[in-house]
Amino acid sequence: MQKSVLIIDDEAKLRGLLSRIIEMEGYRVLQAGTAREGLKLLDAEIIHVVLSDVKLPDINGVELVKHVKEKSPYAEVICLTAYGTIQDGVTAIKNGAFDYIIKGDDNEKILPLVSKAFEKASLQYKLYELENKIINQHSFDGILGSSAQIKDAINLARKVSATDTTVLLLGETGTGKEVFAQCIHYNSNRKSKSFVAVNCSAFSSELLESELFGYRAGAFTGAQKDKKGLVEEADGGTLFLDEIGEMSIDLQAKLLRVLESGEFIKIGDTKTQKINARILAATNRNLQDEIEKGRFRQDLFYRLSVFTIYLPSLNERTGDIKPLAEHYLKIYAAKTNPKIKSIDGGLLKKLESYHWKGNVRELKNLIERAVILCDGDTLTANLLPSGYDAQPESAGMVFELSMVEKNHIRKILQYTKGNKTEAARLMNIGLTTLYRKIEEYQI
Repeated sequence: MQKSVLIIDDEAKLRGLLSRIIEMEGYRVLQAGTAREGLKLLDAEIIHVVLSDVKLPDINGVELVKHVKEKSPYAEVICLTAYGTIQDGVTAIKNGAFDYIIKGDDNEKILPLVSKAFEKASLQYKLYELENKIINQHSFDGILGSSAQIKDAINLARKVSATDTTVLLLGETGTGKEVFAQCIHYNSNRKSKSFVAVNCSAFSSELLESELFGYRAGAFTGAQKDKKGLVEEADGGTLFLDEIGEMSIDLQAKLLRVLESGEFIKIGDTKTQKINARILAATNRNLQDEIEKGRFRQDLFYRLSVFTIYLPSLNERTGDIKPLAEHYLKIYAAKTNPKIKSIDGGLLKKLESYHWKGNVRELKNLIERAVILCDGDTLTANLLPSGYDAQPESAGMVFELSMVEKNHIRKILQYTKGNKTEAARLMNIGLTTLYRKIEEYQI
């Protein structure tokens, strides 16, 4: 990384002198005579350290610190002044300046200060690049698919990400619920804080409680020291509860308290703690059925389903199978077999006619396996494991009447662009019946 310094001063001779001194230490130095010129350079160049005079013709150097930080959060600013005041120095530091020094008296401090400022700025720049990389990895644009169903889900998720609203993600296993949860988090104003994910089905009820809420030393046998729970870890960020339908009814009551008041109590403690975490939840279960069976709290369901997003199964968007398969081919071919360039039409036809129980996750694993086994430059149907290459004609059919009805209602609503009155008319049913069906099937 080339070390770069920007000097902003309206005195050309002083700029030139400082520039020569700093260049001798191996820095690339840029110069500007006004604050506005300097800010333009910040837009065009990667600058690590800014040396700025306080008395500039257009913007006060102390105020300039804020503008620099807005444009380049990782850049460090050293303010130079001929007549320093305590008030200016305090304001400069509050605005984010690295230091505030007097010209003439502190000349010998400039090079060591620039070196320390560069060290801090370079670390911050690496962190800034890493954060941007993570955010780009979890961009909504990275979710593949052009079907109306997946586009609708993306549009809803994009809109709700800008809020702090609780979101419930519904869909079959492997439809990408955690991918959507990550995208919502990294496109929210909480993106610089933690994204904490927990699979509720991976723990027993007792263990899940201690994982979520933590405990005090001595709360139970083996609790030798205090443990911070995942709810606390997510403070300021996002807590993603996957497979929420697997959570025990007793633990649901404690989660409800977090949602309603932002408070929780560690196991073995008597004091409540406040947290500010956004809750995202996901399930492949029909929570309405779980409520009727007494396995899920209705009040918790209403709190979680403030904003519900349904993620379509791969069987509902077969037109996305080809771009998804080609995407995973590129990923796995680059890792293990770069000579593989394409997917045979016969294989694609079989993939598009297959009934995907594991959805996108299953397709991803299948392509990875095929890439490993392939000896040529094209993936072919003979690379499919048994069960994929020969399916009965009924393999892709849905036999449950409820699923047929659900899919039919969804298609009619898509046709009417969400107009429920028109959809009810076309299906020759009452509007009240349609609303009941929509709620029943969580459409």
